[in-house]
Amino acid sequence: MICLELFLAFLQVGLFTFGGGYAAIPLIRDVVMSRGWLSESALTDMIAVSESTPGPIMVNMATYVGSSQAGLPGALTATAAVVLPSFLIILLVTAVLKSLLKHPYMQAALRGLKPGITGIIAATGIRMLLTNCVPAGQADFSAITIAALLVVAMAVFRKLRKKKLSPIALIVLSAFLGILLYGL
Repeated sequence: MICLELFLAFLQVGLFTFGGGYAAIPLIRDVVMSRGWLSESALTDMIAVSESTPGPIMVNMATYVGSSQAGLPGALTATAAVVLPSFLIILLVTAVLKSLLKHPYMQAALRGLKPGITGIIAATGIRMLLTNCVPAGQADFSAITIAALLVVAMAVFRKLRKKKLSPIALIVLSAFLGILLYGL
């Protein structure tokens, strides 16, 4: 029964997520929180782990939640459910891609989706920033310091090297800063 619930929940995530993994976070949050599968803190930790591990964040999160609820069958079920809609849509789109993308209504729909997805990602980022830096109304100065140092590192690197700092370097730097500020 739990595998069916996992399948239907993550099929919903896969069906209604446009814009990639970060755009899926609010929907995944809603799915796992409404069913009590993860706490807010565990979800935030899982987002961090999913960003740090290879693979799409949405697939990593589905696999983790499925595994935590029903072991290997749950992980396989949730993962299959979250990728199934994209797989089927890509098969369909590739069959009619050239004519579909040239259609003015499709171009208009895509132009309309872009700012909406940008807003969803920005709202999620702000929510995560506030949740992590000001949990329970109490400012976490270590988290604020890490966030500020990462912004400074990105700006300095861009100024000196004229290119963006690698996400891998940011993840390693944030892990190091976490050990430094929280572990010692």
